[in-house]
Amino acid sequence: MAFEKTKKLANGNEIPRLGLGVWRVEDGNQVIDSVKWALQAGYRLIDTAAVYKNEEGVGEGIRQSGVPREEIFVTTKLWNEDQGYDSALKAFEVSLNKLGLDYVDLYLIHWPVKDKYKDSWRAMEEIYASGRAKAIGVSNFHKHHLEDLLTTAKVKPMVDQIEIHPTLTQEPLRAYLEQEDIAVEAWSPLGQGTILKEPVLVEIGNKYGKTAAQVIIRWHLQNDIIVIPKSVHEQRIKENFDVFDFELSSEDIAAINQLNSDERLGSNPDSFDF
Repeated sequence: MAFEKTKKLANGNEIPRLGLGVWRVEDGNQVIDSVKWALQAGYRLIDTAAVYKNEEGVGEGIRQSGVPREEIFVTTKLWNEDQGYDSALKAFEVSLNKLGLDYVDLYLIHWPVKDKYKDSWRAMEEIYASGRAKAIGVSNFHKHHLEDLLTTAKVKPMVDQIEIHPTLTQEPLRAYLEQEDIAVEAWSPLGQGTILKEPVLVEIGNKYGKTAAQVIIRWHLQNDIIVIPKSVHEQRIKENFDVFDFELSSEDIAAINQLNSDERLGSNPDSFDF
């Protein structure tokens, strides 16, 4: 199954299918090195957020990498306490300044804060129209949040970044997103490491000379899911990107799908309180 290393979003822009996530990566040297190593290993998507408090280091890592800015796809996110029209516009300026960039490639609403996400989305649409975010989307939105947002949105979200891994496959939501031409992106794609010793994954990995993590990343890719595994170790960062030289069979995919237990590691978007 050969596929392009990028996926076309609804507005025609290309997003890399595999990137580096930097949740819980410390600002300063840790994030600077992680970003630099990833870009040197061939990654072209870096995913951060205001609440990660490492946007400055991400920007520095990009500058130190020597990779031209236009080749890199940078995502950041609007945090919950900054939601609402005016505050979203201000928060975006703060993120851009911290990153030291003129634009981001994707700006996401981080969580569906009740009674605020529609006003936030108006701000997102304005930012998108200005060209300072090349694409806009959401994160952690269920189907009903999106249906509600679409009653007033002028621009449809281009991405929904949600928790997905082999024990939380989110198939109904993924089917809805596909139907709406909204790209699916996975956070915690490796199940925060909880499933790396799962015998099914280890066994499939042994068959291809790959690690369980590489098998999971490949499973995401073959399911048309954009995937952003996090690591702060240079070797692991390289390893996570070394997934384009093998292909899971349909039996492998079916066996991995069987691990689904609808088990969340993060909060449910219907009941988060932060």
